[in-house]
Amino acid sequence: MNDYGYYQSIIDNLQKVNETQSENIRKAAELMVAAIKNDRLISVYGGGGHTTLPVGEMFFRAGGLANINPIMETGLSVFNQALKYLELERTVNYGSAILKYYDLQKDDVLIIFHNIGINPATIDAAMEAKKRGVKIIAVSSSAWQTEMPADHFIRHPNKTNLFDYADVAIEDFNPVGDAVVTVPGFDTPIAPASNIVDFYIAHLLEIETVSQCVKQGITPPVWSSANTPGGDEKNADYLKKYRPRVKML
Repeated sequence: MNDYGYYQSIIDNLQKVNETQSENIRKAAELMVAAIKNDRLISVYGGGGHTTLPVGEMFFRAGGLANINPIMETGLSVFNQALKYLELERTVNYGSAILKYYDLQKDDVLIIFHNIGINPATIDAAMEAKKRGVKIIAVSSSAWQTEMPADHFIRHPNKTNLFDYADVAIEDFNPVGDAVVTVPGFDTPIAPASNIVDFYIAHLLEIETVSQCVKQGITPPVWSSANTPGGDEKNADYLKKYRPRVKML
């Protein structure tokens, strides 16, 4: 089988994350640990399309944090009709309306995934969170944010980037266009890289958060697999605690 360099492209991207983003991931985990220590939820938002998938990856997942609050807006997700979510993620004030509904408060923690990091649904959500004093962890790509022209039609009208609002910015090194493989004889690139890398970053955040909790003598709330013997019983206390607070449980 010839993968035309796909495996190596992914490995190179993951390696860049490991080599350059450790300190940012550590700082982000400090915010997440503080949320756990103060019995706060950790909210996660995706700014549209496939960048909503890491939200699902962090929520109610075996080995994942139980205090994750997914800001899961179906209208922005891949489970909406494709052309509809494409329009909605480019709609001004849609992202802010979603954040207002979830009513995050000062010093709450919000993780925003959007590797392009310039569209209205992302920027408006970040602006609303910032206005409320929320701590923002942003996972995105500098390449998209800096290489897209200021007048590019998918940009928020204020021309800002997601990283402009971040308390901690985590670089995912997603290349412009996302797809990283060109098959000889076919001009259109295939095989996107962004979600594999963003899922990796999501789990690095969990690992570092749990590690810091243990070092501080804090028991982190972590789901067991509901599909293993005794899994439901192990999760029962977390369900009792978080079901009244997490809208998607």
